[in-house]
Amino acid sequence: MEPARPDSTSPASGERYDLLVIGGGINGVGVARDAAGRGLKVLLCEQADLGAATSSASSKLLHGGLRYLEQFQFRMVRHALAEREVLLAAAPHIVTPLRFVLPHNRKIRPYWMIRVGIWLYDHLARRNTLPGSTGLDLRQDIAGQPLRERFRRGFEYSDCWVDDARLVVLTAIDARQRGATILTRTRCVAATRVDGGWQVELEDTISGERRCVMASVIVNAAGPWAEGVARQILGVEPRYRSRLVKGSHIVVPRMVDHGKAYILQNDDKRIVFVLPFEDDFTMIGTTDVPYDGDPFAAEIDAEETDYLLAVVNDHFRRQLSADNIVWSFSGVRPLYDDGSRSAAKVSRDYILETHAAPGIDGPAALTIWGGKLTGFRLLAEDVLEQLRPRFPGMPGRWTAGALLPGGNLHPPGIEQFTTMLTQVYDWLPPKLARAYARRYGNLAHTVLGNASSLQQHGEELAPGLYTREVDYLVRHEWARTADDILWRRTKLGLHATPTDVRRLAAYLEAIITA
Repeated sequence: MEPARPDSTSPASGERYDLLVIGGGINGVGVARDAAGRGLKVLLCEQADLGAATSSASSKLLHGGLRYLEQFQFRMVRHALAEREVLLAAAPHIVTPLRFVLPHNRKIRPYWMIRVGIWLYDHLARRNTLPGSTGLDLRQDIAGQPLRERFRRGFEYSDCWVDDARLVVLTAIDARQRGATILTRTRCVAATRVDGGWQVELEDTISGERRCVMASVIVNAAGPWAEGVARQILGVEPRYRSRLVKGSHIVVPRMVDHGKAYILQNDDKRIVFVLPFEDDFTMIGTTDVPYDGDPFAAEIDAEETDYLLAVVNDHFRRQLSADNIVWSFSGVRPLYDDGSRSAAKVSRDYILETHAAPGIDGPAALTIWGGKLTGFRLLAEDVLEQLRPRFPGMPGRWTAGALLPGGNLHPPGIEQFTTMLTQVYDWLPPKLARAYARRYGNLAHTVLGNASSLQQHGEELAPGLYTREVDYLVRHEWARTADDILWRRTKLGLHATPTDVRRLAAYLEAIITA
């Protein structure tokens, strides 16, 4: 088998682009995809791995945000509720419906208030596939069995779970298939206005090699780094500011067997999710803590850990301690600073700021402030519409009905598709077939190739991770490190030992440098 070299190519020095996107999180890849689909020549640069910061450290939910109704953010909630259905249709392999149980705590919010909020959540946007809410008698319903006896009534409603890191990668793949150039491990170090556009200097963060390209417009989608990019790269003084808020999660062995999630109300009026995760685990989060450090260095602290454990232990019969935690992760949300005193009350909506240049009709650059994972597609549409004066002949909105790579399942439905994989590849263990169906959808055929036995699928470098899959991730999904594969492309880091990690790292070094 030939070495697993990446299939992306680097631009030549001086090459011209219509649009250069800085940042490979969900907003950046969403803009690159939308722009490439409208016929623009697009280059995206990301200083690390795709989704390496905020976009892979979310609560893994596509949701309207029930609690934002209390803050009267009806427009944002309505749009997000509609987007659940759009993304569920576009990527049914990585987006799945999830039922949420909300135990009622009358000391925090009256029953009628929750009932009104749930009703609004059902009716603010059209639902095509997701079922509506119901009331629960927790003394009789299976959802009440893990809870403490004082929780007698509750509600159940729908949202969606998503593999956030894979959403980023699949969006980037779609952008590349539509003609965009995606450069990871590439930092934008300088941008100078030249002849109505930009001369941009890019640096390969591994080799140190530098090259210059030309771009008509720059989109600053740098997330937690957006404010610095605006000042230091674009040379503008932004009108807005970022407010960095750290959100942390813990992962413990599976707490419940029925497959539903919980949304818990805490005395401080915040909510905490208890979510099924990777079959064998439960994920608990999130916190809202002001943050001013390096976003890549964010990690949970003892106070956050104690907070999450206390909320869960106040609701569940089974009591957790720090010894039960098998993994934790933290992300820094770059929220638009709306002046709210509490980090939990800062708006999750977005603001688009255009930057003009003398003698140019339309924006020379644009900075994205804030935003939610659920709304990335709408945000990208709005960015392109803001840029229309620079590209007057550009086609209109197109992404609402477009599938993401792997989303065209035949047969439809993840369980049916899994069954088909085990029939076509009769040597494939059912658990591995289901994992491939959920990660790759119909791209699983590309991952499996012409292998006719598990032996031909390659060496098992870590539990459930074979060399053929690693080769695919390097060649087609920009993976370079063990973390890229174990924690973003898959979640197999939950099962890998330190020896497994070293084995994978050695294999990656061998195939990338060969």
